[in-house]
Amino acid sequence: MKANTRIIPPVVAATMLFGSGLVASGNASAELLSDAWTFRAVIYMWAPQITGSATFPGGNVASFGMDFGEILDHLKMTGMGTLEAQKGPWGAFTDVVYMNVGGTGTRTRDGTIDGVPIPVGVTLNTGMDLKSWIWTLAGSYRVQATAESEMDVFAGARMFTIEPRLTYDLTADVGPFVGPGRTGARSVKGKDWDGIVGVKGRAGIGANREWFIPYYLDVGTGDSQLTWQGAVGVGYAFHWGDVTATYRYLDYNFKSSSKIDDMTVKGPVLAMTLHW
Repeated sequence: MKANTRIIPPVVAATMLFGSGLVASGNASAELLSDAWTFRAVIYMWAPQITGSATFPGGNVASFGMDFGEILDHLKMTGMGTLEAQKGPWGAFTDVVYMNVGGTGTRTRDGTIDGVPIPVGVTLNTGMDLKSWIWTLAGSYRVQATAESEMDVFAGARMFTIEPRLTYDLTADVGPFVGPGRTGARSVKGKDWDGIVGVKGRAGIGANREWFIPYYLDVGTGDSQLTWQGAVGVGYAFHWGDVTATYRYLDYNFKSSSKIDDMTVKGPVLAMTLHW
C-alpha cells in the first residue's frame, strides 16, 4: 500500500514532559569538578516536525509526516525522562522515551495493497498507530571544567524499537480484498541497537556568565546504518537551575534490510533544568 499518511512517529510526544541529558546545564558559571555526587534532570517541551517511511508485509509502503499540532491531536500515551550524574570528571546519563500514538487517515485513489493496484472509482482510506521506545545510556568524561565552560566526551548505546500498524479500508471490492477483507491491517516491529559517541557541554556568555550556549552532538552505528543527533541553543542560569531554548535534530538512516526506511525528527525545545 503506497500512501502519504500523516501520523505521529516516535520520539516526539515529549511535548508534555521529558528529562533529557541532551542539553548541558549548570549554575550561573559552569560547574567545576567536585568529589561529591551531583545530579541534573530536565523537563522540556519539544515542538518538532517528523518525516519517515516504513515497509509492511506484501511490500506496502507508508510515508509519514506530521507537525506539532497533530501530535497534540492524536497523542494516546507518553512517558519520558532522563537522569544525569557526575562525580569528579566521571559522569553518566540515561534517557528513556516511550510513545503510543494513534495516526490519522488519508483518502487516496493512487496506491496498492499487497501489490494489487487500486482501480479508478475506489477510495482507499488509511491510518497508522505506532508504539515506540528509545533508550540512551552513556558514560562521560569531563575534559574541560572552568568557570567559563564545560565539555564532556561520552560513549554508550541507544536502543530504538518501533511497532507501526497500518490500517486500510476500501470502499469497494478489489481483487482478493472482498467483503470483510476490504478492511484490514498490516504491522511490523523493528528493534535496533547502536553504539554512539559524542560531545556535550556549555559555553558561558558575558561577564557574569548567566547566559550560556548549550550544545550536544552524537553519532553512531550498529543495527542501523547511521544515526546522529544534535542540539544547540541559548540558556539562562538561576540559582536553582537553568532555562534553555534549543533546536534539536535526530536522524536515523536504517539498513536496506530494515522494515523502517528513514526517520527524521527536528524542531525547537524549551527546557527547564533542575540540579542538586
